[in-house]
Amino acid sequence: MNTLKAGDKVPDFSSKDQDGNTVSLSDYKGKKLIVFFYPRANTPGCTAEACNLRDNYADLQAQGYELLGVSEDSEKKQANFRNKYEFPFPLLADEDHTVIETFGVWGPKKFMGKEYDGLHRMTFLINEDGVVDRVIEKVKTKDHAAQILSA
Repeated sequence: MNTLKAGDKVPDFSSKDQDGNTVSLSDYKGKKLIVFFYPRANTPGCTAEACNLRDNYADLQAQGYELLGVSEDSEKKQANFRNKYEFPFPLLADEDHTVIETFGVWGPKKFMGKEYDGLHRMTFLINEDGVVDRVIEKVKTKDHAAQILSA
């Protein structure tokens, strides 16, 4: 896994959001951006994380942040997830792993003694120049906004 680190320039990427719109890193030029990766829409941990960010969205925006959620779920699954929980931020349907590979968040995982490749739950804080300011590798799903705002 070749994960982006603090100080790395994020290569431009494009992917479809839950509504089929193309979203690119360049859309956020001059803005601070939080890109959070989660394994699966509508699972307990991912729901807790995304809802915590939703509930603290105003505080994150007050700090100048925009948000993008990313998983390998389909547009339809992402749309259902967003609509069900009324997320005010886009969710990228990165089925072809373009964004996942760009950030280097796909790799070996262990669950119940089995090893497999999967999406790592990680969050990247990107500055106005498109450079990674901070990477949160140990995401606290129920208190993720506090982790971000404590930076």
